[in-house]
Amino acid sequence: MNANRSPLSASILALGVIGPGFDDWAAARAVLAGDAPWRRESTRLPIPGLLPPAERRRVGAVVKLAIGVGMQAVTAAGADAAQLATVFASAGGDGANCHAICETLAGDDRMISPTRFHNSVNNAASGYWGIAAGAMASSTIISAYDGSFAAGLIEALALAHSLQQPVLLVVYDHPYPEPLAATRKLLDAFGVALLLDPIATDGPRVRIEGLTTDASDVLPDAALDAVRSGIPAARCLPLLALLAQGRSGRVVLDYLDETRLAVEIDQ
Repeated sequence: MNANRSPLSASILALGVIGPGFDDWAAARAVLAGDAPWRRESTRLPIPGLLPPAERRRVGAVVKLAIGVGMQAVTAAGADAAQLATVFASAGGDGANCHAICETLAGDDRMISPTRFHNSVNNAASGYWGIAAGAMASSTIISAYDGSFAAGLIEALALAHSLQQPVLLVVYDHPYPEPLAATRKLLDAFGVALLLDPIATDGPRVRIEGLTTDASDVLPDAALDAVRSGIPAARCLPLLALLAQGRSGRVVLDYLDETRLAVEIDQ
């Protein structure tokens, strides 16, 4: 493995995955490696046990997903969550909370509760992560529609190299309720977390090759590829498949309308 082929590269110390049909990276890896069949089941969201009870009652599904998948990666690596810089990326944030606010504003009583308001901002998951993990390190929030995973990966690798320290990337999306879902349909909830270390030389290495007009990679299983195309955060699945199969290679991920992101995996 050549660990220094690009300034924007890092070793992947650990992963977390939560999505339809798998509750963690071990389950997702077995499916993506072809060692286990994929069975379509609704995504199960973990309870954010690290949050104090008061905050736990206030958080919505999006925050549960982000904290749950992030903690999977941190725990797998044996890392200290309080010391990690983070990048959170989501195509749409908390759609259920947005829906509730719109309902209130469309009614006669337009008073928005403080909890609704502070959960409406796109950095809500980052804020609750800070409470749960006691984290004081820098945190960046990215939203780039269907290219949010690619944008988050670029940001996380750039931040890791700037700090010369590990960075936790957390990418997550959750379906909108109706009537918003009629305009922006998401298949289910999906979250992925990668703990990226620019200094480490062991483990698989992810490297940004650059922008390309090549078509995005797809999965050979049509049902599983529907998850990839149906949830923005799941656009990472071809990359996860390479990792699961222990293969090095190039993968093209959705990013901009006419431009994709080419990434190389060395392992």
